[in-house]
Amino acid sequence: MNNVQIFSRKNYNDGGAVMNLSDQKKDSFAKQFSAGLVLFVMLLMIGIFLFQYAPIIAFFWLSGLGFGYILQRSRFCFVAAFRDPALTGSTAVTRGVLVALALTTIGFTAVKYFYHLTSQTIPGQSYIASIGMNTVVGGIIFGIGMVIAGGCASGMLMRIGEGFEMHLITLVGFFLGTMLGNNHLQWWNNHWMWIKEGVFLPDLFGWAGALIIQLLVIALLYGLAIKWEEKQEL
Repeated sequence: MNNVQIFSRKNYNDGGAVMNLSDQKKDSFAKQFSAGLVLFVMLLMIGIFLFQYAPIIAFFWLSGLGFGYILQRSRFCFVAAFRDPALTGSTAVTRGVLVALALTTIGFTAVKYFYHLTSQTIPGQSYIASIGMNTVVGGIIFGIGMVIAGGCASGMLMRIGEGFEMHLITLVGFFLGTMLGNNHLQWWNNHWMWIKEGVFLPDLFGWAGALIIQLLVIALLYGLAIKWEEKQEL
């Protein structure tokens, strides 16, 4: 009989603990929601204020808020796209990145082709960078660094916003590395450059050919990502 009473009392106490924990979660959510709503209104008011004096700055402000929200909710991160297939076997984020690349390829091609048809200066051509050993070395260093740091540039900023103080150290390293690389860029350009003018695929294959080739490469990588994940699940 005593055992039954002890068991019943234990179940009652456990139930109370569960109820208290549930209430704490609800209270925490309510506080976070209220604080987030107040912050959202303040940021929106700042955007409206900026719009009165500098519309383009207001556009950047609101766009940044929107992209930041999407990044945080989707957990979109280039690090996971490269790391997860080897670490966990999952290629979900990898496939998400490939879909994003396919969509942006179509969108940017449409914009650039419109400017080409109307004999206007094609936007973004200044970003066609030269190709050399600096591209390879920089890619390897950045790839290793972002895996160790646990985030790429966008993921790092997102996590700082979430309150991960350690990523502030990553941000400082990001700035220092950028300045160091920019300071030595000319040396790399003078000694280890392979293609100084860079490569613009429409110049080589035409607009339609460049679009088809890039989408085929993305589709091939997407298929390989699916096969890789299926192989890891066996």
